[in-house]
Order: sequence, then C-alpha cells, then structure tokens
Amino acid sequence: MLGLAHRLLQLIGKNLGKQKLSILIYHQVLPDFDPMRPDEATESVFRWHMALISRYMTPISLAEAMQGLRNNSLPQNAVCVTFDDGYINNLTVAQPILDEYQVPATVYIATAFSDGKNMFNDRIFDLIGDTQRQRFDLKAIGLGEVDVSDYASRLDLSYQIIRKTKYLHYALRVETIDKLYKDNAAQEYPRRMMTSEQIKTLSDKGVEIGAHTHDHPILRTLDAAEQSEQIAQSKSILEVILDKGVTQFAYPNGKLDDDYSLETVEIVKQCGFENAVSTLQGVSDSSTDVFQLQRFLPWDNHPLKFHTRLIHTLVKS
Repeated sequence: MLGLAHRLLQLIGKNLGKQKLSILIYHQVLPDFDPMRPDEATESVFRWHMALISRYMTPISLAEAMQGLRNNSLPQNAVCVTFDDGYINNLTVAQPILDEYQVPATVYIATAFSDGKNMFNDRIFDLIGDTQRQRFDLKAIGLGEVDVSDYASRLDLSYQIIRKTKYLHYALRVETIDKLYKDNAAQEYPRRMMTSEQIKTLSDKGVEIGAHTHDHPILRTLDAAEQSEQIAQSKSILEVILDKGVTQFAYPNGKLDDDYSLETVEIVKQCGFENAVSTLQGVSDSSTDVFQLQRFLPWDNHPLKFHTRLIHTLVKS
C-alpha cells in the first residue's frame, strides 16, 4: 500500500515537475540522534531519504541541472542534494550513502574552518549542551546567569544566544563566543569540520565542491569590499586545495535582504562563479535567476510525508 502511494506521488511529480528543479539543503548527517541538533538528519533517516529520491525521483548533479535549465532539458522529477558548511560527517557518513544510491551531491565549504575551528553555532550548542553544567555565565551577551534543567531548556537558551550573535560582525562574533567559553571555563569540542585533505578526498569521490565564504559572515552586514574578500577568498582557497576551478556558491544563511543583497549577487558574479544557491523556499525553473537558485529543507521524518512534501513544494511553485 505504501509503495502504491509513492508511485502515485511519483506520477504526480512527473506531471507537476516538468522542467522544474528541486534542491534539498542538508548540513550534517549524524551517526545518531543528537538532542542538541534535533533538526539534523541521522544516518538512518538520510539513508531512506536517498533511497526514496533514487527510486522515485531523478537525482542529478547541480552542474547537470544548470545545463538542463539552460537547454530546457531537465529530466522529470529532477532533484539535487546539497550540503552547507563542510562537516566531516559529509565525508564519513553521508558520502558512502550517496555512493550506495548513486546520488550526486554538492558541498559548500566555509574555508576558515578547515584549519580546525568549529562554527559559531556549533560552539554554542556544545557549550550549552554540556550536561555537566546546569548554570551558565552569559553576562557577556547581557543574559546574566542562566540555569537550565533539560534539553528543551538548553535548546531554547542556545537559540537565544544564536539570535544575539548571528548578525554580529564575524570577528566580533568569534570574540564574543570566546568570551563565553572563558567565562564558563569551558573546553572546545573536537574538530567538526573537514580539513583541506578531507575536502580533496570528498571531491575525488565525485562530490562537487562549492564555496560558502571564508568566515561564514552574514554578507548583508559587510561593506562591498569585505563581501568581495570573503567570497573571493573561499574560492581561491578551494581552487588551491582541489587544483581546479570552483564555480558554485552558497550564500550563508541565504535569505535575500536579511542575509545578502542584490549587491552581493553582483559581487558573486564578478568573482567568477557560474551559479549560486539561496535558502529562498521553492523550486527553480528556466526563469529563475541562476545566482539565486531556490532550495528547501527536507525536515520530515516519515517517508510518505517526505515524498508528499517534495510534491507539495512543486505545487506551490
């Protein structure tokens, strides 16, 4: 019965999805569920995601998708899989599953973190998720001393801190979180991000590599010169690592006006990229600006709901 429902959705998708491109956003694929990262796919969930799109949709690389959009030759039910930031588990957990189901993917790398640093949001989740602590000194961000009692309160507090720090200049953001660690005498969590060697290994396994700025700033908060530096630096570093051109880009956070501007789009073009992805919700077609391709999060944890969500996104677009 479940198989019949999937086949019906497949047929609906073929009719609604002609010359439309769905692009999925992932960040991490975790070996096991992490209560501090409840929205990240686990290995088991990601496996059936890839099994489903391999069987009922047409997974293609983003490079193939761009050619299909240009030539009006996209296959039916076309879908691309993308990852942002550059986590080690993209290589160690996700890539073997991608390979098993022959699903192409693109991973966008924020290059500053390949030297061993963890991203600001992970540092916050790791600090507040430390179950050995029930009280945190957060005077550095104006929250005083705060007690937590369970994972729900830890998550809520983490999101409060992220909201207070995300739109700071990236250098001040690092400085602020450094101060939180110092004030709480906390130790850093081991490396979560891929090294240069691991990025090269992932590329050698057939995964497309794109740029995601150097320090993962909110580009809208920077002047044009700083934006250009952040965008061009990530491109040049990756081209040295990979010994080939890097032509794909992803805007950090990815919402037009909130996180990047039309000025940013022009800078991305000037830096020599051929396309860029946002987090504008929806699917793309031949009329979509290839420097603002739309994506969406595959957040459902049941196969039929996941498949229905894919079709629903096509209907809305």
